[in-house]
Amino acid sequence: MERGRGALGPALELVHTGRAPTRAVLTAELGVTRATAGAVAAELEALGLITVDARPAAAGSQGRPSHRLSVAPGGPVVLAAQIHADGFRAALVGLGGRMVATAPGCMTVPADPSHIIDAVVEAGAGLLRETGRRCLGAGLAVPSAVAEPDGTALNPLHLSWPAGAPVSRLFTEALAKAGVPGPGEGPATGFTGNDVNLAALAEHRHGAGRGARHLLCVATGHRGVGGALVLDGRLHSGSSGLALEVGHLTVNPAGLPCHCGSRGCLDVETDPLAFLTAAGRAPGPEVSLLQQARDLLRTEYGDPAVRAAAELIVDRLGLGLAGLVNILNPDRIILGGLHRALLDADPERLRAVVADRSLWGRSGSVPILPCTLDHNSLIGAAEAAWQPVLDDPLTVLG
Repeated sequence: MERGRGALGPALELVHTGRAPTRAVLTAELGVTRATAGAVAAELEALGLITVDARPAAAGSQGRPSHRLSVAPGGPVVLAAQIHADGFRAALVGLGGRMVATAPGCMTVPADPSHIIDAVVEAGAGLLRETGRRCLGAGLAVPSAVAEPDGTALNPLHLSWPAGAPVSRLFTEALAKAGVPGPGEGPATGFTGNDVNLAALAEHRHGAGRGARHLLCVATGHRGVGGALVLDGRLHSGSSGLALEVGHLTVNPAGLPCHCGSRGCLDVETDPLAFLTAAGRAPGPEVSLLQQARDLLRTEYGDPAVRAAAELIVDRLGLGLAGLVNILNPDRIILGGLHRALLDADPERLRAVVADRSLWGRSGSVPILPCTLDHNSLIGAAEAAWQPVLDDPLTVLG
């Protein structure tokens, strides 16, 4: 019985990530008896987290029919939120990374972070009221390194927030003020993290990073460049949450001044503003810089100035990625934001630059793939909120 209880969390994570589609696979992955796997699946179903199909259909490892397992479609959710340079987005996300409802919000991000955090939490609370779904937690993605364990935003370079803004505390207070419930009688617990870190976590569990052992993620947001590393299935955040600030790798020593005080960093040489500037396009107020850059690539890539700008950005990005490959030796690289669009536009050029400039890349053994999840930072914020349930579902829900 105790072994079965200890298997609840691992079993839920296997179903959550799609790695145990049947009870037979669950049995093999957990290394338990069929009876124990059946009891574990039944307990998770009783908790309202998964569904066990009553009609066995797939053959198991012993040739017996096996019950299909899936996350419960009407099960509990978590509130996920993301703040970026052009506003915010709130969503309700179920197990399996399934987005149940979403509410985008555009607003000028004020210097006091509490105002936009209050706004995004109230939007999420509205979704909970509309859907009537049970909430088990909340996660927030922000465009800044977030120090652990105190949850302060140390370098919100593209926001007007002060360095050291206590985003985790403000998020928790906003959840209580908005009456967002947790699994018990009190308010939901809030988790806060860097947006690219959380995007990497989501992609590793549900997207382009599935199956990678050491996954490197590099992405542009609406401004700037971020990076993240997943090692053996766990997000590597360093000793205090500040690892993989790849945006501040120098790729053009004589380049643009960076917000960090250096020059020619990835952050200012390969983000949407850098691309628009290199293409001779003035940034407009109608859409975000990221969307404007994507639209330009999609609709005007045949323009010589646009193509030349794209090649320039790709070459600088490739130089940065090559250095990361030499240091980290990942088995997969995934790219998001504008970098994903650049890879789609000319996949061979970027791969060739990385292969030519890196020791291990020359073997051709480092796949470079586009991120595949829409709103992956938002899904990653949900993953952070789901983690206590994945660790011990009976304690959280029992």
